[in-house]
Amino acid sequence: MNQTQDAAPVEIAEIAPEAGDAGAEAASEAAAQATAESASEQPTGAEVVPFEQPTLRSEPGPRPRILAIANQKGGVGKTTTAINLGTALAAIGEHVLVVDLDPQGNASTGLGIDRKARRVSTYDVLTGAASMRQAVQQTAVPQLNVAPSTMDLSGLELEIGRERDRAFRLRNALTTLNIGERAFDFGYVLVDCPPSLNLLTINAMAAADSILVPLQCEFFALEGLSQLLKTVEQVRTTLNPTLSIHGIVLTMYDARNNLSDQVVADVREFMGPQVYDTVIPRNVRISEAPSYGKPVLVYDLKCVGSQAYLRLATEIIQRERALKAG
Repeated sequence: MNQTQDAAPVEIAEIAPEAGDAGAEAASEAAAQATAESASEQPTGAEVVPFEQPTLRSEPGPRPRILAIANQKGGVGKTTTAINLGTALAAIGEHVLVVDLDPQGNASTGLGIDRKARRVSTYDVLTGAASMRQAVQQTAVPQLNVAPSTMDLSGLELEIGRERDRAFRLRNALTTLNIGERAFDFGYVLVDCPPSLNLLTINAMAAADSILVPLQCEFFALEGLSQLLKTVEQVRTTLNPTLSIHGIVLTMYDARNNLSDQVVADVREFMGPQVYDTVIPRNVRISEAPSYGKPVLVYDLKCVGSQAYLRLATEIIQRERALKAG
């Protein structure tokens, strides 16, 4: 199946069920350098093989933290953030799964997964034809895995739109990742959402613990953010009462542009501490890396973009520790 018709927007109510510090940052950068050097030795375009040796467990493992990277606006850096944040978290020592829910499959491509190698995709998982375990593939980065997508996802809403559990397909698929005799050991699952508020995004929000929002430093940033926050509140009310905003990351910041400074100031005033301290700069190396099928941390570890994503990963880990402590 490979349908490309545009489906009607999803109404949230319709699919509701019935009834660190500096030391830590330095350590993360050192770990990232070792990871990047190891990954860069592998040839670009090398065939990616399925994950065949998951951690063996006698008891169920801890549930991974699920972060949906979402914004209904396109071109704000969702996929770039999913790829490079996942790489940075893996460099720090976390086991990470990137779930590609965008029919364009850019996260899969950016992590080096050739389209011909996507024999089991997130489309198969959400339609019930395969388990999430079967879709997981290794990337060239140690401890970083991906569940790739294909264009078939564009027809998913037409196929499962009338099913009672249509909003919970992803949540159900993720529940068994760290359970069983041959369980995975994922600490984080990052879900790369499509640039729209459709059934795929709703599935991501229904499954997620928190939402990470990339926000481009442009004139209409706050307008789009307001719409997204309303959607998050609807999902929290009808589908996922524990859903929260993990943080907002400002992307594509250009220090030469006064507008970027104004957007940063406005967003911080509007959202306060929910905005991460880390700002992702506009950087040509970030733009170049996907064409080589590599995260920017592997393509050029020392560029300002790579260093920014390492700082963001460290900041996210610190927030996670604060949440657990609280």
